[in-house]
Amino acid sequence: MFRINKLTDYAVVLLVDMARTDRVRAAQQIACDTGVPLPTVAKVMKALVRGELVVSQRGASGGYGLARPAVEITVADMIQALEGPIALTACVEQAEDACGLELLCPMHGNWNTVNRKVEEALRTVSLADMVEGAEPDFPLPFADGPAFTRGLPQDS
Repeated sequence: MFRINKLTDYAVVLLVDMARTDRVRAAQQIACDTGVPLPTVAKVMKALVRGELVVSQRGASGGYGLARPAVEITVADMIQALEGPIALTACVEQAEDACGLELLCPMHGNWNTVNRKVEEALRTVSLADMVEGAEPDFPLPFADGPAFTRGLPQDS
């Protein structure tokens, strides 16, 4: 099964929220607005800044904002910022771990075509597309309380 990790999933949630609001906000405000725990927001934001998808501004009115327009940020960019190069198996060119059977394997090099196609597909979906497909006010369930919508308590 091909699956992104939890931090990448959180990164998508944070980026979608940032694209919707289109303003600079502190990590604490982003955590409140999305329901993602503050330590996780801080960790993900560091990776997104390193990946050049988000910029951070210091000072009283500082915080985080998108580094470029949402239409220019792809799902592939998001995955690579958190997980590194997209590599479906250990024998593709972008893989960080080498396969021990590489020289003997009849599939060596053949996975590169599949990997390229998957990456191409991920590059066709932008953050703007993700925002468009997201619910406008998604409920955020908390284990100890009522559902919240973008950080605000809702009537049940």
